[in-house]
Amino acid sequence: MSTFIGQLIGFAVIVFIIVRYVVPPVRRMMKAQQDTVRRQLEESSTAANKVAQADQQHAKAVDEAKADAARVVEEARADAEKISEQLRAQADAEVERIKVQGAAQVQLLRQQLVRELRQHLGTESVHRARELVREHVSDDDNRSATVDRFLDDLDAMAPSEGTLDDGVGTRLRSTSRDSLKAVIARFDELTADVDADGLTGIADDLANVAKLLKSEPALSKHFGEPTEDGDGKANLAETLLSGQISDTALEVVKAAVTQRWSSESDLHYAVRHVARLGLLVRAERNDETAEVEDQLFRFSRILDSESRLSTVLSDYTTPAEGRIGLLDKILENQAGDTTRALLAQTVELLRGERADEAVRELAELAVARRGEVVAHVNSASPLSDGQRTRLTEVLSRIYGHPVSIQLHVAPEILGGLTIAVADEVIDGSLASRLESAETQLPD
Repeated sequence: MSTFIGQLIGFAVIVFIIVRYVVPPVRRMMKAQQDTVRRQLEESSTAANKVAQADQQHAKAVDEAKADAARVVEEARADAEKISEQLRAQADAEVERIKVQGAAQVQLLRQQLVRELRQHLGTESVHRARELVREHVSDDDNRSATVDRFLDDLDAMAPSEGTLDDGVGTRLRSTSRDSLKAVIARFDELTADVDADGLTGIADDLANVAKLLKSEPALSKHFGEPTEDGDGKANLAETLLSGQISDTALEVVKAAVTQRWSSESDLHYAVRHVARLGLLVRAERNDETAEVEDQLFRFSRILDSESRLSTVLSDYTTPAEGRIGLLDKILENQAGDTTRALLAQTVELLRGERADEAVRELAELAVARRGEVVAHVNSASPLSDGQRTRLTEVLSRIYGHPVSIQLHVAPEILGGLTIAVADEVIDGSLASRLESAETQLPD
């Protein structure tokens, strides 16, 4: 019994302990759990509501998306139709442009082909004409006939007489030209009674003065200045040159420095020119003018054909002795003393001029001393005596001066003549007419 009671009391104690210490936490846990479940249920309900709202919003968004998609599709269809219309219009315009451009290009190609065909036919015609002309003028009589026909045409020009300067100082301005003529007149006056040897000395003295003026720019500038103090310059020239050159040469220099010149280079040209006149007058006094003229022109033609020789003789930077030595070798047994002296003086006084031009000018000056003008004539073959005489007469009538003919045989002109008098050229050659026909072919 006591055991039962002890067990009962133990049971009661356990129950009390459970009730006192276990049940409250369990209840709290159960209540917390219930609260949690209740809260979760409430949250689940809220979530369900949100899900429902989300479904509604999704459905609404889907509907709006479908509407937007339908609108976009409609707009895209409208844009596509618009773009299609634009592309179609652009394609039509491009096709039309290509058609117009193609037609223009076809027309341009057609014109180009026509032009090339015309040019080709024209060129072939000219070439064929040249061959026929060459064949025709291969006969001496036919070639001579072309000269006669040209002389007939030239004869028709004779009534319209031209005027031509005497060739002295044509490169100078009017003031210097008048001064040069005054110096030449003074030279002629001073040398009227001077013999050939005296003229050679005067020419050498004047050549030395020309070299002095070229080597002393300050002196040349002073003498060439257009001032009224001519006597002062003449006194200075006498002070510097007296005893250095002959009295006659000094008087010529004094006459030159007292004149008015357009530039100092004109004074140098005048002194050099009168130095050449000294040797040309020597040729006149020795009755060798024609021989000197012929030799000068022959040497001029040599320089024309030998450009390298002309360049060497023109190079004033090399010693004059070497160039004159070369000149002497070329002229050995081919020219007289006067001609050699003239050419040596010309080469020595070159300062930038070409030798071939200077020698040609010298030869023309020699002709001009006799009151003649020079006509440089190119002919495909030598002229007969009758043709040469007729040409001389016709040119003398045209220019109002006696004319000296310098003939050069140039087979390349085929027929006819080319004539150069001073700066005027009369071209009546068959070659130039063929070239003119070729350059004037229609495009």
